[in-house]
Amino acid sequence: MSIRRTILAALCAAFAGALPAAAQAQEKLPVVATFSILGDFVKNVGGDRVSVALLVGPEGDAHVYQPSPADAKKLAGAKVIFVNGFKLEGWIDRLIKASGTKASIAVGTKRITPREMADEDHDAKKGGEHGVDPHAWQSIANARIYVANIRDALVAADPGGKETYDKNTADYLAKLAAVETEVKEGIAKIPAERRKIITSHDAFGYFGATYGFEFIAPQGVSTETEVSARDVAKIIRQIKAQKIPAVFLENVSDPRLMQRIAAESGAKIGGKIYSDALSATGGPASTYIDMMRHNIRQFSTALTS
Repeated sequence: MSIRRTILAALCAAFAGALPAAAQAQEKLPVVATFSILGDFVKNVGGDRVSVALLVGPEGDAHVYQPSPADAKKLAGAKVIFVNGFKLEGWIDRLIKASGTKASIAVGTKRITPREMADEDHDAKKGGEHGVDPHAWQSIANARIYVANIRDALVAADPGGKETYDKNTADYLAKLAAVETEVKEGIAKIPAERRKIITSHDAFGYFGATYGFEFIAPQGVSTETEVSARDVAKIIRQIKAQKIPAVFLENVSDPRLMQRIAAESGAKIGGKIYSDALSATGGPASTYIDMMRHNIRQFSTALTS
């Protein structure tokens, strides 16, 4: 009996000693991402080692978001806060200060050359503070930079996970390369003279510059921008003069403006596209890669038919 008790006691002691290590191994790094597209990048790089909380969720508009006390609580408990930068989240600095967080701040657009909004149709006032376009993720080349910045921030916060973060990054970059091939193949099907697109707000400038499209929008780079009757009339004239075949509805914008432009110009509604936010889980654009695939299919279908 005493031998059994001795063995049982030894097993219990060994099990109890292993518990802290096991619990520590399962503990995930708590991080926050300001919006859904950025959060998807973080999830792909962080994998099982991170727990990602979002401030602006799927279908949400980061331009006009109003933070809540619950958001401050999320920041207070985070080790890393991932922000886009380029003034997308005009509310984030105030929220960080109010939260009292000690988290490190990682800027997704670090080392990305900003698209300046300085021409006559997109002046500094229309483009927001400093006239910088914040939608850098619309170029897959820029998405690679986001991913590298995220990897570096996670390694700095969790050096023990470096091997995992490096592997996840390499795997995800391979997936981005594959989807970029699909995007280029879809664009190749569209005649060059038809690569003109009307969208609600100016969210696709990086896409256009990278892949050879012209995007025209009644709003500036922020959905907060007021749309004037003059802007709308100018776009309608342009659609008619250049025979632009389609206008597209954005998931973060009121569709009524684009429906009006379509009705008055004779252009067709080309479909719903995703600009500043992913769709909900189960939707057509619940990840960044799905978003890019969905958008190019919408463009290709509308502009080749």
